[in-house]
Amino acid sequence: MPRAAARFEATEEMPLRLDTAAALAFPDGSITVSSLRREIAKGRLEAEEIAGKHFVTLAGIKRMRERCRVTPKVQGLLSNDNATEQSSGLSETVNIVKAQDAALATVKALKSSLAFTLPKSTSPNAKSATEA
Repeated sequence: MPRAAARFEATEEMPLRLDTAAALAFPDGSITVSSLRREIAKGRLEAEEIAGKHFVTLAGIKRMRERCRVTPKVQGLLSNDNATEQSSGLSETVNIVKAQDAALATVKALKSSLAFTLPKSTSPNAKSATEA
């Protein structure tokens, strides 16, 4: 921890230099000044620049941690707008089948509109002009 950090009790909204903030918020050293700068650049950590020096608050670091929180993915369910709603999966399966049927119908329509491009002479039963 920087020497200045040991002399005072930091409040949530007190502006702190990056080294002091990193030491107070992550005492195990897992987050460094460089890490905080990266989070500022990504827009996840609010910072102030005063006299060419970056300052952050412990409250800002707390908000950054909330923005960075990873939510576990539920396995076996398709993505839904309402993630809290549990379903049996049957309605999603019906929707997938309908989409597949629509896609197959489109493929058939496109194929039927294509002109036959092989010449008639390539038919296995057709005799060539030289054989006649």
